[in-house]
Amino acid sequence: MKHLAQTSLRAGTFLLSIAATSVAAMPVDNSLRPQARPGSGVGSTVPSSSQALPVIPAASRATEAGFQRWIRNFQPRARAAGISDATFKRAFRGVTFNDEVIERDRNQSEFTKPIWDYLDSAASDKRIKNGKAALRQHRRVLTQIERTYGVDKEVVAAVWGLESAYGEYRGDHNMIEALATLAYDGRRGRFFEKQLIAALKILQSGDTTAAKMKGSWAGAMGHTQFIPTSYQAFAVDFTGDGRRDIWSDNPADALASTAAYLKKHGWVSGQPWGVEVRLPGGFNYSLASKKITKSPAEWARLGVKDTQGRAVRNYGQASILLPAGHKGAAFMIFKNFKVISRYNFATSYVVGVGHLSDRLKGAGPITADWPRNDRVLNRAERKEMQALLTKAGFSTGGVDGMVGPMTQRAIRAYQAARGDVPDGFASLSLLKKLRR
Repeated sequence: MKHLAQTSLRAGTFLLSIAATSVAAMPVDNSLRPQARPGSGVGSTVPSSSQALPVIPAASRATEAGFQRWIRNFQPRARAAGISDATFKRAFRGVTFNDEVIERDRNQSEFTKPIWDYLDSAASDKRIKNGKAALRQHRRVLTQIERTYGVDKEVVAAVWGLESAYGEYRGDHNMIEALATLAYDGRRGRFFEKQLIAALKILQSGDTTAAKMKGSWAGAMGHTQFIPTSYQAFAVDFTGDGRRDIWSDNPADALASTAAYLKKHGWVSGQPWGVEVRLPGGFNYSLASKKITKSPAEWARLGVKDTQGRAVRNYGQASILLPAGHKGAAFMIFKNFKVISRYNFATSYVVGVGHLSDRLKGAGPITADWPRNDRVLNRAERKEMQALLTKAGFSTGGVDGMVGPMTQRAIRAYQAARGDVPDGFASLSLLKKLRR
């Protein structure tokens, strides 16, 4: 589980590729969550002598030769990390350089889907329907998990739904081959070699076999897409069979491991991830920051109420989140928002998990409209925006394509100077104004 972050909404939905991958950046070891693709097998069978062997281009033969040398040179490092020669030999039997993995890694398009499009899929009618069916089918084990870890069963189910469509798309890549290929490639070699060592330790422990250790092209495994180091740290044997089997058709260990992960990172029982709120006229948008926290009562005194016009219950200190600026929905978010973000830091993902879990509990859709005629900016556009703001006299502290505090302050100052609502939101409409 968790993290590097490519994220899912699997099978035909989008990747949250906000850094190195939605499997992008990672606060700790988080789930590399590359999109699972049904039917894209990685460890292909070896053709028999009666079959015609494919013609391998010279460049591919050279790459394969270099890869096999890398494996031989890697074995002493694996041995030093405690991997037995027998485990190593079994794990690497038949492993070859996987071009598809490298192609996927190098062609991750930046995530530019606006949050409303993401939520349309994350909490689609089908995903809600299938989630409720999964809750009914696995209610007994999910209830036991909730009692054991204090994490809402609907939250666990929502992670499951976004990560693998409730187990339908768990990935079919050979993990040793995929991780070794990525480690050899070198772009993030140190990270992937660490994951490869962890995967070998999993095999050596007997939790699964190399043949069964399948997952996404970037190393995320099982129903809820753990990367190997996160598996080692947080996976649990909930069934009591002596194995932490997150790959089994029985999702109990995977779901319990997800709850254990969230609990370990500070889940607060009985606290929501967030509550949709309405902001008063004249709201000070500089207060909409994850770094600014107040009690719900304090927010209520500032006019921030729930969608029914009532003060939000005192669930603890909270911040105001505007994922689409003042034209979109506003949320009062609590500590559990941050806990979910340890699974995947992307705001769209966290809101997706939270909102889907609410829908699985029977809540209705988000009430606010979204600025569907607008969109977020890609990295090149963010750089252009920063350059134009700076040129206009609103310094962003540099042009790096990252919308940090200085850039947000510059946006707010520019918006205030124009008489616009100073929400600090970096949108296409803002860039168009700057271009004029």
